[in-house]
Order: sequence, then C-alpha cells, then structure tokens
Amino acid sequence: MFKPVTRFRPHARSTARFIRGLCLIALAATAACVDGSKTVLNEQAEAHRLSSHLRVEFTRATDASNRAVMADTDEASAAAAREAQQARQSVQHDVDALKKILGDLGDREEAGHLDRFIAGFDEYQKLDDTILPLAVENTNIKAQRLSFGAAQDAVDAFRQSIGAAAHLAPAKNAALADAAAARAEAAVLEIQVIQARHIAESDEAAMARMESTMKASEATARKSMDTLKGLLQPATAAPPLTAAAEALNRLMTTNTEIVSLSRRSSNVRSLALSLGKKRTVTAECDASLQALEDTLAAHHFSATR
Repeated sequence: MFKPVTRFRPHARSTARFIRGLCLIALAATAACVDGSKTVLNEQAEAHRLSSHLRVEFTRATDASNRAVMADTDEASAAAAREAQQARQSVQHDVDALKKILGDLGDREEAGHLDRFIAGFDEYQKLDDTILPLAVENTNIKAQRLSFGAAQDAVDAFRQSIGAAAHLAPAKNAALADAAAARAEAAVLEIQVIQARHIAESDEAAMARMESTMKASEATARKSMDTLKGLLQPATAAPPLTAAAEALNRLMTTNTEIVSLSRRSSNVRSLALSLGKKRTVTAECDASLQALEDTLAAHHFSATR
C-alpha cells in the first residue's frame, strides 16, 4: 500500500540548542563591540589626561627656566635650572606615552598637533641647553657685586688718600695740587662709571671701546698723581701718595676681573635668548598643545554622546 511522504521536522531540543547558540554568538559580538568602545573611550580619556599634564609640565619647565635666568644668586639659579630640566623630562615622558596612544587610535589630526609640538619642543630644548648654563654662571651679577664692593672700596680709599695728599701742598702750590687731585679723582670715577655700562653691554666692539677708555682713564689718574707728587714735600706727602697708589692698583686688579666676567656676559646673553627666539618658540609650542587639547576634547565629547 502507498504510504504518504511525511515532511522532515527537526527535533524541538535541537532547534532550541541552535537558537541558543545563535544568541550566544550575538551576545559575544555585542560584548566585543561594547568592550571595544570602552577601550577606545578609555584611550581617548587617557590621551586627554596626558595632553593636559603635558601642558602643565611644559609651563613648569618654561617658568623654572625663566626663574633661573632672573635669579640673583648662584643657588637660586642652580635650583631653578634643575627644576626646568626635571620638568622637561616629564614633558618628554608624556609625549612618548601620548604618541603611542594617538597611534593606536589612528587620530591623524591630534597626531599632527603633537608632531608640531615635538618639533617646537626640540628647538626649545636646544635653546634651553644654551640658556641654563649661562644663567647658572651669573657672570654679570658677579661683576656687578665686585663693582659695588671691592671696586667701590678701592675708589673710596683712593679719593680719601689723594685728597689728604693735596691738603699737604704748600700754599703757593695749593691750587695746582687741588686741580691735580681733582683730575685723578675724576679719572678713577670714570672707570667706575664705565664698569656699570660694560657689565650691561653685550656687544664686543662696544666693550672693547669701553676698555680702551678705562685704560686711558687709568693713565690720566697716574699722570695726575705724578704731577701732584711734584707739588708736595716728599717727606710729608709720601704716606698718602703711597696709599693712593695702592688703592689705584687694587681698583685696576678688580677692574680686570670685572671686565673678564663681564666679557662672558652670561646673564645678558641668557636674558636676550629668553626674551628673543625662545619666547617665540615657547608660544608656538603652547599653541600646538592648546590645539591638541581642544581637538581631543571635541572628539571625546562626540564619542560619549
């Protein structure tokens, strides 16, 4: 007898297992997507944190470098210079970490801002490597202290001694003696005035002219002393004239040291570099960091909406 063909119907349990398998696959895929989204968001958040910290450390580096230049003691300059170098190391650490994260995220715009900062920071560090050693030397400040200290003491001693010698002149030579003493004092005071200008000068040709003028003033002072000596009685004038000659010798020895320190011109040069090229480079670096922060913040906000 003919038997009708029945349709194949899968077993109910097999169907259920199949459906559960599909659901598990879908859940796994969804979880993977969620985990991936969380990873991206976490990396974006970390990138934003690093960029903010990077800017803080860069600001700390520039501030410490400026304090090293403006400090008026060796200790303060050295401490500020060390802080500047430590902050620069922190900046480099943040740059390396941020570069890796941006590479993983594939954010070209942010990477471009960071690359511009890196290029500027390389130039900044080259300038800072020149500025900080100069700032720590403090040669202009040391020269100024010598001018206000040992040189001033020598000038005061010279004026006192040369004045005392002039007062010993016989009445007939009094006017000539006073004139010779006045010329000697004026010449010594001119040396002292030129010292201040020399310390503040950075142009070598100008410093050379000042040094020639100081030598001429020294020659005038010594010639005036010889003139004064001829107007006095040797027995009575010898002690004050000897004291004046010793004071002038001390002044010129100190002046040689002042000129040497001033020639190095470390404070003037470091300040000129800080206020010149470095100021421009710093502004460019800060603009790159601001653009980086703004772009990261915008992307992070859009990703969390």
